[in-house]
Amino acid sequence: MNLTYTIESIDQIAQQLIDKIKQEPLPILFEGEMGAGKTTLIKAMVKALDSQDRVSSPTFSLVNEYHSPSGPIFHFDFYRINHEEEAYDIGFEEYLNQDSWCFIEWPQKITNLLPEKHYLIEIMKKNEFSRALFLDKK
Repeated sequence: MNLTYTIESIDQIAQQLIDKIKQEPLPILFEGEMGAGKTTLIKAMVKALDSQDRVSSPTFSLVNEYHSPSGPIFHFDFYRINHEEEAYDIGFEEYLNQDSWCFIEWPQKITNLLPEKHYLIEIMKKNEFSRALFLDKK
């Protein structure tokens, strides 16, 4: 699935992604350069899951948990880790074993811990106002 969007259309894009992914909920990996809009898209997706929680980047805590009518949503950001063991130490694999939504930013930092089956969302800046998104199921 290839999509182009702006901040004005992000809620509709988030709902499209949720509708597609909920057919087979798997962890969702987000890749893109710094400032591409990974956290912004995750905020919109959490909102599309009917969460009322305030979404923020878990850069320092590594994981944030949000609540939704369908259960917990886990949001990981591994940008600041130096070793995969740091993700292992917070119980990353245990989070994956729950029947919950898992959004993972900077997954390339923990490649050995990633589940074989997952979705990958790649976000690329087209210009200051628009982004291109590619969704693939692995």
